[in-house]
Amino acid sequence: MSEWAAKRFYEDATVQSDDGGFSVRLDGRPIRTPGKSPIVMPSEAMAERVAAEWLAQDDVIDPRTMPWTRSVNSAIDKVATQRAEVADHLVSYVGTDLLCYRADGPQALVDRQAAAWDPILSWLTQRYDVKLKTTAGVMPVEQAPDVAARMMTVMESMTDFQMTGFYELVTLSGSFTLALAAVGDQQPIESLWEISRIDESWQIEQWGADEEAEEAAELKRAAFLHADAFFRAA
Repeated sequence: MSEWAAKRFYEDATVQSDDGGFSVRLDGRPIRTPGKSPIVMPSEAMAERVAAEWLAQDDVIDPRTMPWTRSVNSAIDKVATQRAEVADHLVSYVGTDLLCYRADGPQALVDRQAAAWDPILSWLTQRYDVKLKTTAGVMPVEQAPDVAARMMTVMESMTDFQMTGFYELVTLSGSFTLALAAVGDQQPIESLWEISRIDESWQIEQWGADEEAEEAAELKRAAFLHADAFFRAA
């Protein structure tokens, strides 16, 4: 995103009702995406978060500290313009869903995965009438032919802004099912993140923590929580 990094050139950032949504104005001038598209957000809450990021900038605008602005840009410049491709990419996760690929040992890990993952798969069946097959080890498991089509239908009702948050939930967790559980309030978002990290947590328990890996995991956790908040604000 370095193409839009710049020195701070404004004093104030305010939220304004605009064209059926909400925009952010910098000293009265509307912000635009890196692709030069106008930014109109679906909720005042989202616009307030974006405005707060712009207000928090110092002398130089640092996009790395602006996750709400980045997500809004992605919704407009990427998801809205490539929605079919984004949906195809997301539905491909159904075939490799984290919750479907179980350890074949040790038994304590097998039991931990089952205790955390089986209830979510049961919820998926009850909520969407979709039953995913599971397997142990690395051999692929082929899901029923209609599963992908059913999950594609679920995404059809999402707005571009919602799909932007959903995209991050899927790709960060490696699970279409966990992302659905997040937006469907199946469990608290923090719990779902921990559920997605069962294998990593097990390895840490056995071999100890690695500082660099822990820092990377914390960044992913923060991004996962942000994706959930962005979906809800949309």
